Amino acid sequence: MPSRSDDPVSAALEQAATLIEQDVRAVAAVNPVVIIDGGSGAGKSSLASLLVRRWPVVGHVQLIALDSLYPGWDGLEGGVERALEWILRPHGRGYLGTWRRWDWEAQAEAESHAVDPALGVIVEGSGILRASTAGLADVRIWVESAEASRKARALARDGDTYRPHWDRWAAQERLHRERDDPRSLATRVVEVP
Repeated sequence: MPSRSDDPVSAALEQAATLIEQDVRAVAAVNPVVIIDGGSGAGKSSLASLLVRRWPVVGHVQLIALDSLYPGWDGLEGGVERALEWILRPHGRGYLGTWRRWDWEAQAEAESHAVDPALGVIVEGSGILRASTAGLADVRIWVESAEASRKARALARDGDTYRPHWDRWAAQERLHRERDDPRSLATRVVEVP
């Protein structure tokens, strides 16, 4: 089995995490906001996890994955609106935010989670980088990866749970890219093979 350093995806994500760590440090804030967008399977969650482990600001960082907010398979827009209203706007105003986890099995909102405005926050998920969120984030990441590679990784990760929904989710992501042009709003673009 190849080591992580031999894996081009892992190497790209490690290099990106190093650069983003520097970007966060350059913000010189105690509670910076990082948003990470890209298509399904691009490496957003892996990159966010690396960044959490390398967080360069005193105190821990709060990580919120939009997978916990999307209200179902047709919910890309709804998840982003929830992140904006429940997390990003309150954090930006210095208020405590509260978001509700979406229970995919029950198809209903579940428990609540608080977001401390005194701490940094990373929000990662497809659709998060758009004009309405860009001004609320200090560091804005777009993760670029070819659809064939993304699809292979996403289906290897989630298998038959995701397979029947790939096309409808991909259509929502495509609409987001065409309408919102997230790459142009990014402070850093990460290329993942």
